[in-house]
Amino acid sequence: MDTHEQSFTPALSAITLLVDDLQTSREFYSRVFAEDPLWSDEKSTGFGLGSVVLNLLVTSEGPRLVTPAEPGDPHTGPRSQLAIWVDDIDTVVELLQRRGVTFDTMPEDKPWGMRVATFRDPDDHSWEIAQDLGEA
Repeated sequence: MDTHEQSFTPALSAITLLVDDLQTSREFYSRVFAEDPLWSDEKSTGFGLGSVVLNLLVTSEGPRLVTPAEPGDPHTGPRSQLAIWVDDIDTVVELLQRRGVTFDTMPEDKPWGMRVATFRDPDDHSWEIAQDLGEA
């Protein structure tokens, strides 16, 4: 990198998910995270996830964010996966199941040294719960 070039330290600040039914998604994430939203109006709802904000935005508002591109068609299958790293995946999965989360895959040790489980939200956004097994 050119040492004269100005640089910045990237830090993820927010993730916006387009949702079809804001109320259903708001209720889902309130259950999953056991948190009240940071804000909520007729077009969006935000949740604090550590230093990152998860913004749920009604699909009809999507074009103003991604123009000139167009938002992808909903329910055509996951196009990304969001991951939450935890210390004890089995405990977290049990907790989320008690909160009504249905898992697509249950905790499984993977060859890359992680134990993972996955679920989807009402708009098919894929989430992974992952635990580092500490294997190099």
